[in-house]
Amino acid sequence: MNKKLVCLIAALCGGVSALPVVAQDVASLAVTPVIIAPPSSPIGETIKAGLSAAYYGAGKETSAYSEAQKLYFFYGARHFEPIWVNQTASGGVEFSAPAKKILDLFAQAASEGLRPGDYLTPDLDVTGIKADPIKMAALETAFSRATMRYATHIYTGRIVPGSISENLDIAPKKLDEAGLLVQLATSADPVAVLNALEPTHPEFLALKAALATFDETQADRPVTIPAGPTLRPGMRDARVPVLRERFKLPVAEGDVYDDALVEAMKAFQTSNRLDVDGVMGPATLAAVNGGAPLTRADILANMERWRWMPRDLGAFNVFVNIPEYRLAISRNGVEEYTTRVVVGATKHQTPIFSDNIRHIVVNPYWNVPSSIIRSEIAPAVLRNPGYIDSHNYDLLYNGNAISPWSVDWSQVSSTNFPFRVRQRPGTSNALGQIKFLFPNKHDVYLHDTPSKSLFARDFRAYSHGCVRVQNPMEFAGALMANETKISRASLEGMFGASERWVNPEQQIPVHIAYFTVRVEPDGTLRSFDDVYGHNAKLIAAMGLGAPVATPAIVAEADDGAISP
Repeated sequence: MNKKLVCLIAALCGGVSALPVVAQDVASLAVTPVIIAPPSSPIGETIKAGLSAAYYGAGKETSAYSEAQKLYFFYGARHFEPIWVNQTASGGVEFSAPAKKILDLFAQAASEGLRPGDYLTPDLDVTGIKADPIKMAALETAFSRATMRYATHIYTGRIVPGSISENLDIAPKKLDEAGLLVQLATSADPVAVLNALEPTHPEFLALKAALATFDETQADRPVTIPAGPTLRPGMRDARVPVLRERFKLPVAEGDVYDDALVEAMKAFQTSNRLDVDGVMGPATLAAVNGGAPLTRADILANMERWRWMPRDLGAFNVFVNIPEYRLAISRNGVEEYTTRVVVGATKHQTPIFSDNIRHIVVNPYWNVPSSIIRSEIAPAVLRNPGYIDSHNYDLLYNGNAISPWSVDWSQVSSTNFPFRVRQRPGTSNALGQIKFLFPNKHDVYLHDTPSKSLFARDFRAYSHGCVRVQNPMEFAGALMANETKISRASLEGMFGASERWVNPEQQIPVHIAYFTVRVEPDGTLRSFDDVYGHNAKLIAAMGLGAPVATPAIVAEADDGAISP
């Protein structure tokens, strides 16, 4: 890089920090005027012409437009001078030292779960290129595009979450590409700058390590136990000898599912958070076989989802993993509390997003969503107005409770139902005795439920979208561990007929996530069924081959109660 350019960059940037520039570091850029300096050399004129054509020729709201705009503003502030290419003494063209190091990183992109071909594109070939302004300009801007693409992919992922499903309400993280390009071009170690963009979540790093050794670890996978009838104590089955070997039990004559094997199975179920009954049904069999079959594409897709997650989950946070039907409270990366949850049914999917728990409501009203009113409550009321009182509901008109017997129902239909409905506090309330609020556009939250029997099932996708918590008061006590004025006892002391709102002093980050592969405490990987099909769709979008079939929708039999 020539001295003139180094001085220019230093003057414009006022020095460069040692860490990558991310969105929160440059919030003021939104109001900073864009300055486009005139080109000061023939190559600058050419770079400007090429970027102008790309910028003004691309359709707005497209990735090409966004990329061209960022590059135009970046180079425009630098008189459109190159930072990646130099002219050699022989009249040829070569990449700068920082650019060469970045090219080596592109070549190793597969170790990051990325595709080298996305960055080592044909337009980066310098073979035979002479110091022609047009060719140098094309090479310069192509390298900046590839670098921005790589930085974005490693920082926030290759795929926009919302393109997979509207239920993935995850905004891609923002990166200050202009600041990053200058930092890379002037750094003695640009590889370290780019590596710092990688997620630091321990599970992401574990998946990355598993990717590097995937072939050999798969070779060590134990022999699959074949499917068959549910095994109960005392039954005879040809799979028993293999199970005894799997659990390292002494060889025994015959094929009886005996007490020793039952106890070994109970210990296995306990460690894998399954129903502890010693019976080997489909869910336990799947766990014995290592969960759902794990593929390289599964690892890559789950690495992608970790890139979607906030870089900082919060020192004290709540993490709900939908495929696992499990909630955990963690402090500084260590789980302090876990419990089972029921999540949205496949036709009422729980959305994926992050927020903060701001309120706890004891003895809550349930304000029934309009979709449930239209599809379920309105038809029931039209058949029998007594349905309102029998289910402890209030019928609301203009905000006031009215008697259902005062309505001329012959003038009302399911599609023309001018009432709101809420369920009064009580033991039969669909939200149970407590709910945990993080106000969001989906109207989704964590809550208690009177439908306790569903927590005993291995498949637990039955709600209308909210997350039901198996042990809500235990959860409340663990959640309020940092509060000086709120505890499980104080919340239980509020039980009664009146709704009570409690506002913790600290907002608690809550992440509703979707990971089909989790890392166990011993470092092994455990896979879970793709209950909503998000994993299969992401694998297809990432171009990782034909996706596995989306799981069949399990019959959504509930206990008859309408519940969020």
